[in-house]
Amino acid sequence: MSEPLIVLVTAGSQQEAEEIAGALVAEELAACVNVVPGITSLYRWQGEVQRDQEWLLVVKSRRDVLDEVVQRVRELHSYDLPETIALPLVGGSEPYLAWLVGEVRGK
Repeated sequence: MSEPLIVLVTAGSQQEAEEIAGALVAEELAACVNVVPGITSLYRWQGEVQRDQEWLLVVKSRRDVLDEVVQRVRELHSYDLPETIALPLVGGSEPYLAWLVGEVRGK
């Protein structure tokens, strides 16, 4: 089985988050994307501490298409440096994981 991943991406608006999520699922780079509203992000950018309201995308994908996911997020995102962080999925419901892996195709 291809290795399933969780990829975290933040977006600056609900519209942008839903556009990125929709593209990743439609292009079969993700089996599912959860859009979580209302997160507050504090971070250092260009020497200053920033505080922004963002939307978190929880992308269920596979390791073999990670480069494509990162590239597609970069193409669709309005940020100069969009967050795209992949975490290994170490376990879970076998039927769900099989579905996840089967739904991701890539280019």
